[in-house]
Amino acid sequence: MISAVDHVVLVVNDFETALAFYREVLGCQPLGVDEWRQGQRRFPSLMAGRTMINVHEAGRPVAPEAAVPTAGSEDLCFVWQGPIKDAVERLSAHGVPIEIGPVPRRGARGVDGTSVYFRDPDGNLLELMSYD
Repeated sequence: MISAVDHVVLVVNDFETALAFYREVLGCQPLGVDEWRQGQRRFPSLMAGRTMINVHEAGRPVAPEAAVPTAGSEDLCFVWQGPIKDAVERLSAHGVPIEIGPVPRRGARGVDGTSVYFRDPDGNLLELMSYD
């Protein structure tokens, strides 16, 4: 029986660009980046809270991988700790345009929240949802 999602894989065109965005804009923590740069790890990762995001670069196969690993094809939702207006302000401060929102949404917790939608440098659709 499934109890949780352990990790997801995000395909990007350029890891350094993705690393800067996810670390600076969203506050993700890099994991194994130095080892990856030294060829001691197959891919680097980012920690988003307790969820691991394994980062694969397009054109650099990592077995096993998705049938069609494509940058820009993801749709991920992250839980934002705090009021959604704080998320909007953070995105704005980093020059990240909001595509939709703030809008009411119901997430995995089964209660109403408020979300904003935007894109990462590869065009992946990202959502920040606040339950506050």
